[in-house]
Amino acid sequence: MKLSGVCAVIGFFVIFTTSASAQETLRPFKDRLFAYPQTLEKRDGGNYLKVDYREQRDINGRDAVPERRVKRQYVDLAGRRATKSAQLETSQGILKYQFAGKTGNAKFITIYIHGKGGNAKQGVNDYSFGGNFNRIKMLMLKNNGLYLSPDAGDFSKNDLAKIEALIGAAALNSPGAKIILACGSAGGAVCYHLANRKNIAQRLAGITLLGSFWNDSFFASQAAQQRVPLYIAHGSRDTVFDIAQVEAFYARTKSKGLPVRMVRFESGTHGTPIRMVDWRAAINWMLSQ
Repeated sequence: MKLSGVCAVIGFFVIFTTSASAQETLRPFKDRLFAYPQTLEKRDGGNYLKVDYREQRDINGRDAVPERRVKRQYVDLAGRRATKSAQLETSQGILKYQFAGKTGNAKFITIYIHGKGGNAKQGVNDYSFGGNFNRIKMLMLKNNGLYLSPDAGDFSKNDLAKIEALIGAAALNSPGAKIILACGSAGGAVCYHLANRKNIAQRLAGITLLGSFWNDSFFASQAAQQRVPLYIAHGSRDTVFDIAQVEAFYARTKSKGLPVRMVRFESGTHGTPIRMVDWRAAINWMLSQ
């Protein structure tokens, strides 16, 4: 069965092994506007970055309506026009999702998982979070990629199974694609679950945690065994998930020799990483590992 260009895969996955290459990178899109502000500290060979963040500049100066609508220059309407709603039939029920880009033979696939109380539409909102979701859509569109934003519900067992089915379907239609999994806030539960699913982990080119939590079970996961790169972005004033605990998790990951990079947004809060992550820099780093 085929739904909106993505074939339904129920109960199994076809395995295609791929390896990331330093030569494979995303072409630019609005790099100057979305580049990280001043770097305050760099260590661990550049794998730990402390980046300056200022609400006056990065929200009030960037948005036409603070936290609701970014200024026009940050948005390409092609991303908005390319966004479509779809649903996938799975053995656990119907999964609703949003997508933009190639549903077959994609070179890259990025999947964004929202946090608690979110939905698929959050991940395709062109104007919120400083236009950063528009940018990731455009990066996929301009690089023969596919962007997926599913409804993750409340991260129940059924929700996790539905998302696995979506990734399996997308992978089946694009067997050579490099797959990036990005999870915001409590959506990190999905990232950690999928990291331990062998057929998923074998396809991953990277995992991105955006204002999310730590979980030492990752060290024994299939993704860790496959040395899937981990990119962590976090605000120093996050009151939901403590920065000290996240930095300690980064240090433990590094000590085990696993590929990891952390960006700390100095004075940033819980939602800052979703607004401020440089998608192109993050994905290109993961592809280079």
